[in-house]
This record gives sequence, C-alpha cells and structure tokens, in this order.
Amino acid sequence: MSTNTSTEKSAIRKAYEWHEARLPLVNWLDHNLGTKYPVPRNLNYWWNFGAIAMFMLGVMIASGVFLAMNYTPHVSLAFDSVERIMRDVNYGWLIRYMHANGASFFFIAIYIHILRGMYYGSYKPPREVLWWMGILIYLVMMATGFLGYVLPWGQMSFWGATVITNLFSAIPWVGESIVTLLWGGFSVDNPTLNRFFALHFLLPFVIVALVFLHIWALHVPGANNPLGIDAAPSDKIPFFPYFVVKDVFGLGVFILIYFAVVFYAPNMLGHPDNYIKANPLVTPAHIVPEWYYLPFYAILRAIPDKLLGVIAMFGSILIMFVLPWLDKHPVRSANFRPVFRVFFAIWVVNAVMLGWCGSQPAEGIALILSRIGAFWYFAHLIIVLPLLSWLETPKPLPVSISQSVLKAAE
Repeated sequence: MSTNTSTEKSAIRKAYEWHEARLPLVNWLDHNLGTKYPVPRNLNYWWNFGAIAMFMLGVMIASGVFLAMNYTPHVSLAFDSVERIMRDVNYGWLIRYMHANGASFFFIAIYIHILRGMYYGSYKPPREVLWWMGILIYLVMMATGFLGYVLPWGQMSFWGATVITNLFSAIPWVGESIVTLLWGGFSVDNPTLNRFFALHFLLPFVIVALVFLHIWALHVPGANNPLGIDAAPSDKIPFFPYFVVKDVFGLGVFILIYFAVVFYAPNMLGHPDNYIKANPLVTPAHIVPEWYYLPFYAILRAIPDKLLGVIAMFGSILIMFVLPWLDKHPVRSANFRPVFRVFFAIWVVNAVMLGWCGSQPAEGIALILSRIGAFWYFAHLIIVLPLLSWLETPKPLPVSISQSVLKAAE
C-alpha cells in the first residue's frame, strides 16, 4: 500500500517538474503571490482593497459574459431584452443585479484604494509608474462604466449618452467629427448602441492587461507600508499565507455588504428614470450620471463655458498623473505629516460635497458650492501640496518597521 502511494507521489512529482521546466507557472505564482513574495509586515486592512478590486473585476467580467449571451444591442429590443433577463432567464435577476451593483462596489474599492495611496504617499518615488498604471486603470474603468450605463436603454441611459458624447463637440475643429464618430450617425441611435456594446465588452479585458502591468510595476520596488519607510528584509514576511488570509477576511466582509445590497436593496444605487424605456421625445427633468461620476460632473457644470468645463472635468483626473511631482515632500506617509493630514481630510470632504452637488440641479446653493469645490479641488493639488512640500516639518520617522512595532508594544 505504502509502496503504491510513494510511486504515485513520485509520478506526480515528475509530471510537475516536467511541466515547470517548460512552463514555470507555479513558480511564477509563488514568486508573485506566494511564499517567495515578501511584503512589509505592518500592512493594515487598507491594503486589502487592491485584492478586493481584482475580485470585483472578476465578478464584473463573469456576470457580463452571461448577460451578453441574453442581451440584444438594438434600440427597439435592448430595454425589453434586459426585462427578459430579469424575468425569464434562470437567475437572470441575480446576475443582472450582481453586475449593476458590482460596478458601484468596484468603484468603491478603487476609490478607497486610490485614497489610501494618496494618504500613505504610494505615488512617490520609486512608485511613479505604479501610480500611472493605477490611474490608467481608473480611466478605462470610467469609460467602461459609462458605456455599460447606456446599454439598458432607459431614459437616463439615452439622455446620459446624449449629454456626455455632446461634450466632445466643444473641442475646436475636430469636436463635431468625434461626436459623429461616437454616434455612428447624427444622433444617438442604433449604431451608437452597437458601438457602445462592443466597446463595453472589450474594455474589461484591457483593464485585465493594465492590472497585470500594475502588479508588475508593484513588484519591482515592492509594496509601500503605513510608515512610508523602506522595509528591510528582516521587516518582511511572505505574502502567502499571512496576507492572503488577511485579504480573504477583508474580502469576506466586503462580500457580505455587497450581497446585502444585491439581495435587499438592488435598486438603491440606480436612477428611477432608467427603469423607463428610452424616449428621444421626452427629456428627463434632471439628467445625472451614476454616483461615481458625480464629483467630475459637478466640476463640469461649475464652469459656464462649455470648453473650459470639459477641460476642467478631464483635467481633474489627468492631473493625478503629475501628483508625484506636485507633492515632493520627502516623507511619504501622512502619519508623520500632521498639516498634510488636515488638508487631505478637507480635500476628501470637498470631493464628497462635489458629489452631492453633481446630483442636484445646477442652480442655487448647489451651483455655488460646485464652484467653490471645483476651485478647492485644483487649489489643493496645484497650490497646497507644493507649498507643504517646502514648508511642512514632519514628525520624526522610525528607523525601521521593527522599531515602530516594538515601541507600540511597550
């Protein structure tokens, strides 16, 4: 009995070694996600959201493939095909709600991931390219989310597509041509829906490629940590099993909240008008995008001039590419920068306020707050951060992660 068992183990071992000699997949995973990938021992739960975002990307791709099997990208049939998915396809309601709410939870994970990087200085040298890859992922996510919002072909889908694509007409000389190219004609119609469906199906796989580059760029300098100091080899532990278990726990909590929304409040984050079939002859009283675009929508509407508004809206995202050069303070972590910490909190509150303003009609107090918020959004990045880089005196940094841990334990 034991001889047969050892023979089987030997055969499996030989097959494994034969395969690894030709395609070292297990070894690659071990070096990048396993026992041979060292990470700082003091990573906290804010570092979970990278893994959570990857999980949500998988959920979105899997649910999207199943939805695409039953969706019809035609202006006369799109809305009804979504209703058929909800009513007649086995568990279609569940897949559709997972996909629709999954977009919101994907953005929640990404926003927390970005804010964590900003708070702990993960965009500073030598991680600038890592930061760029993250912003590229975010940009493609925004495009994918917008394209997907159009596909149900409800009132908000149609009019949101009309408003957002018309923004490109503000570009001098080529704007009208870009709009016509996006529409596939001279209005939002069937060619537009077909183009958006094709691109919405394609772009998630572009995100997967960018995520691969993002992880590659992460593994070159190694992970940052809450102290923002370089971790010595003695201050690192294997990613597996220690942080895999931590990620699984954080992911479990996140999934509980996600499915609580999917099962008990699936339409909470959607707009009521999008449950009405698109009608080009009836304009909704107030056209708004999904909640995760609202701060940028508020910046767009805060500026009376259309072209300047478009530049400000896109600039509010593209400016993140130069963040490593706007904040040149040698200390990474906000834990040792008390003044930066206060201004960062104000900036986050300001972004939330802009989100509220974007959900309101562009008039009265909401418009005034939008203009104040848009000014402060850029002032923080262009004026405050460079000034703090020169003027702020940080708290003393620990010599090593171990010193900080031992001091906290005393």
